[in-house]
Amino acid sequence: MKIIGRRSRTPTHVSSILFWVIFQRDVLPLHKHSQKLAEKYGPIFTVWMGSKPMVALCGYEVVKDALINKAEEFGGRSHMPFHRRVFQNKGFSTTDEKKWRELRRFTLSTLRDFGMGKKRMSERVQEEALCLVEEMATKKGKPFDPRRNVTSAVSNVIYAVVFGNRLDYKNHTFIKNQQIMESQLGFLASFLGMVYNTFPKIMEYFPGKHIKSFAESEKLCGYIREEVELHKKTLDPQNLRDYIDCFLLRLEKDQNSSEGIYSPEELVFTVYGLFTAGTVTTGHTLLCSLLAMAKLQHIQAKVQQEIDEVVG
Repeated sequence: MKIIGRRSRTPTHVSSILFWVIFQRDVLPLHKHSQKLAEKYGPIFTVWMGSKPMVALCGYEVVKDALINKAEEFGGRSHMPFHRRVFQNKGFSTTDEKKWRELRRFTLSTLRDFGMGKKRMSERVQEEALCLVEEMATKKGKPFDPRRNVTSAVSNVIYAVVFGNRLDYKNHTFIKNQQIMESQLGFLASFLGMVYNTFPKIMEYFPGKHIKSFAESEKLCGYIREEVELHKKTLDPQNLRDYIDCFLLRLEKDQNSSEGIYSPEELVFTVYGLFTAGTVTTGHTLLCSLLAMAKLQHIQAKVQQEIDEVVG
């Protein structure tokens, strides 16, 4: 199931379920009840989060049609009060369409320069996969929770491109930053997160997990700012090491521009967005794949067969 936010265009033939989700019974969590709603209203329907409409797409064919055949129309991101509070209208969460497109264009171009979608990135992923296997081998066949190791491996691939190096899986700051991102995504998916995104102004007057999330976000931003400052001191325009170096160089060239798209704070929140979008979700996808193969032996056999045929 895919939830399309307000930025995306609403499909023409959409069945509408008009209700206040917070007070509706047998609807939340939406991913558990989407099949029932799709059977009643069709694979595309609208859910109202308070006064804000969200379009839900259910099923492989519908999601594929939206994200591949109509990628431009559905390529935007929804504007959530929580993100607006955390990202301060900067980075990929900006409401400025021109700025969003420019940062997205620059980021995609820069990531390609560092190997995204090319053999170099594939080699980087394989090197990190080897580190992950070696870490798992230290368990010596005993049961263990793979979640932290897998998430760390995914995070390291992004970390190497953005910061120029990888970190040890046991690095305290590395683990803490991952926990902050996991905590924020967990909050957004929770009942309280939905309440905050529906009544943000009211919730600002109440204590709760949202206050903790904002404080943790500031800690993560502080860490990124420190990294940016270190990069400024060692920046060599002739030897760009990572995404931060490229952004800083572009910032220097753009500092006299009246548009003001590139700035140190835009860099901080763009890096924040890269990690939030790319670490936890990718890690969870890999973990679900491992779980599926552990529970379904015939699937595991097919995967192994494909590895043998392709890799040898």
